[in-house]
Amino acid sequence: MPEPNKPFKDYRVAITGASGSLGLALSKKFKDEGAWVIGLTHNNRKEKTLDDNYPHEWVQWKCGEEENLIEIIGTIDILIINHGINTRVTNSPEKISKTLEVNSLSAWSLMKLFLDIHQKEYGSSSTKELWINTSEAEVLPALSPAYEISKRLLGQLASLISFITSNDKSKKIIIRKLIIGPFKSELNPIGIMSPHFVASQVINQAIIGLRLIIVTPNPLTYIFAPLSEIGRYLYFKITQNN
Repeated sequence: MPEPNKPFKDYRVAITGASGSLGLALSKKFKDEGAWVIGLTHNNRKEKTLDDNYPHEWVQWKCGEEENLIEIIGTIDILIINHGINTRVTNSPEKISKTLEVNSLSAWSLMKLFLDIHQKEYGSSSTKELWINTSEAEVLPALSPAYEISKRLLGQLASLISFITSNDKSKKIIIRKLIIGPFKSELNPIGIMSPHFVASQVINQAIIGLRLIIVTPNPLTYIFAPLSEIGRYLYFKITQNN
């Protein structure tokens, strides 16, 4: 059993986008909590795993090859889908396709893979968790139309998956959606918040049991994001009953 003051102690946590600013901050925070952290990255990372700033281990993967992660996903307790790109280009179909592939479709493949494994193949009696970082762009403008579209699609898919699992009490899976505002990173070098502050807030909100985790200086997000979730839940419920 996890310690009361360290509820994630001995958990196995896998994080996509683990070599980015938020991914590294989440890795450090989870390590501080006593979890074993696996960094899933597109890059070839070889840092010393004894460094507190890095995951315990790295696993390289590519969008479109999510099936290669079956063995890893089958051993973890929490999967955090955190990867993404923002090309800020709207006049190139190729760049738009790439944005959708990375931000939406690969995330969907990982969500489905995680649910398939932990609902069917492994039959674990323990509760598993799926955290999905859709970003504030799901509900507010981000001055990048392709990025916004990809994140809104991801948000809709995450809400649908959350609705499906919440209505099947036999599936011991918790879905948490992360709505994150502007933090300093390679994608956003002028971000207001520090990634370590964001990581701490995310984990603290998860510890108290929140399924919709919001970290942003924008007060509008605290209004629009919950309203969006309520609206989607009601819509999904109405359409399912028809």
